[in-house]
Amino acid sequence: MLLSALLALALQAPPDKVAPQPKETQEAAKPPAPPAAAEPRPVPAPPLSFFSEKFAFAWDKTLPLAVEVDGLKVTSIFFNRREAKTGLFKGAEFGTRAQLEVTNQASKPRTPGFAVAVFDAEGRLLGAASGGTKVGTVKPGETETFDLNFVQVKERLPLGATFVLSVELRD
Repeated sequence: MLLSALLALALQAPPDKVAPQPKETQEAAKPPAPPAAAEPRPVPAPPLSFFSEKFAFAWDKTLPLAVEVDGLKVTSIFFNRREAKTGLFKGAEFGTRAQLEVTNQASKPRTPGFAVAVFDAEGRLLGAASGGTKVGTVKPGETETFDLNFVQVKERLPLGATFVLSVELRD
């Protein structure tokens, strides 16, 4: 075995006499040429109207707001658990929500989307909800309420200290 290894080393050409590689191998080793001209990038859509701000939180109490996004005014927010107050289902819970009241003071209809995130005093996220118009718009002069439902992570919401409200209008 040692003899065959020595024979293989003896048959190898010295480094200065290495045979030239075929042209195909040389071309395959080269990096690809850059494209002649870059393809044009799509023109981005104009940015949507957007608002986001942090506020003090209160559970089961209407909080007045003075948020305006292109004529859509958010006038209040209310956090609570929906419960039946009377009737057959008295005391039954129907979810946890943030209820927003908005008025369209613009001359055009508005299609809003909302997101709310509630944080405790240490900055830990206690819950998040989102929603908005499902069909149609908020017409000029109209006032509507939107229920944003908290799902899954919601049990500690009454312990909130602050919340962030984001509003985004779409066309």
